[in-house]
Amino acid sequence: MEKSQRIVIIGEENDQYKLVAESITESFEVQLIETRYVRNEVKKQELNIAILLNSKTENPIDTIHYMRKENPNLTILFIHDSQDFELYRDVIRAGATDFLVIPDELPLLNDKLNSMFLQRKTMTELAATSGTFQRGSGQVFAFYSGKGGSGKTFLSSLFAQTLKLESTAQVLYIDLNLQYGGAETFLGMESSRSIIDLKPVIREINEHHIRNVAEKETHSKLDVLLSPRDAELAESIDSEFIESLLKACRRSYDFVIVDIPSYMDEVGAAVLEDADRVYYVMTLDTPAIKGLKHVEVLFQRLGIITNDRMDIVINNSGSENELTKKDLEKFVKYPITAQIRRDAKGVLSAINQGNPIRKEPKEKKLIPAAKDIQKWVTSMLK
Repeated sequence: MEKSQRIVIIGEENDQYKLVAESITESFEVQLIETRYVRNEVKKQELNIAILLNSKTENPIDTIHYMRKENPNLTILFIHDSQDFELYRDVIRAGATDFLVIPDELPLLNDKLNSMFLQRKTMTELAATSGTFQRGSGQVFAFYSGKGGSGKTFLSSLFAQTLKLESTAQVLYIDLNLQYGGAETFLGMESSRSIIDLKPVIREINEHHIRNVAEKETHSKLDVLLSPRDAELAESIDSEFIESLLKACRRSYDFVIVDIPSYMDEVGAAVLEDADRVYYVMTLDTPAIKGLKHVEVLFQRLGIITNDRMDIVINNSGSENELTKKDLEKFVKYPITAQIRRDAKGVLSAINQGNPIRKEPKEKKLIPAAKDIQKWVTSMLK
């Protein structure tokens, strides 16, 4: 490995830093970024691989979330001075690529970094020859609302369909409304297969297993993991299952869209913790604002950090709403990323005919809600 390869170490200039830097300085060009300056430096620099040292003053989960937000393709190696399996789980969930215990695993450090550089080189070459999106670093978008009837399932399914039709990306949609489902209605799909069929292979799950179980929506070719629509089977799905599934999905798809039910359980919490972005769906009325406030309290109690990764999506927008977008902005601290018009006639017509809302790229006759989501997705892809 040529020394021209640069490694950024994020941490403090202490004994742990000196140990790590001295170990790799013969093979790599080393740069230290103090943890307190990481937000400014990550924006300024084009980073490929970063070593994050455990900090006593900064939460590593927050740091990883921020780094991944600014640079989704950044490879992060987290280093701690002792074994901590709970922390290992949390940093991997947050977006770290690997975890080493130093000094115990110091002899492995150079080989680990060489392997990371080789993997990045391979993925870059594949991306250059196979299309726009880089595989193996898929993003998870979670749609959630604390208020039932917000239109979350409709929006998430149409968002996934539009994302597939408007790009060359590999897109997977997961319906986690395990008891009653819902996505199959909006997508015009029926199947005897569901996400529950991945249960027997979850410990060794790979892309082959996922694609075998997923149904392909006829028009957009969107891959869909449908709900079992069975309360008894739903009880067999736990947070460990979801964590393993999402990890495998990230390796196989560019975008993973997950529809989470309004009630909170360990499955929904696991997705919210792991998601790169949370889209909170709400309507322009007082009950929706009160519901969001309750959700914020619940997130705080559960330790779900959504700062910088949660956006508001307004649904059923119209002149007869109790509130306006400007009114809502006074009450919420999150950015409003999209506003979807009310369109009961157009939506119901498609559902009653058993048709999905979108059928082909560059459709000329789109209902208002579909036009709004197309505009949202197109701006996101730029």
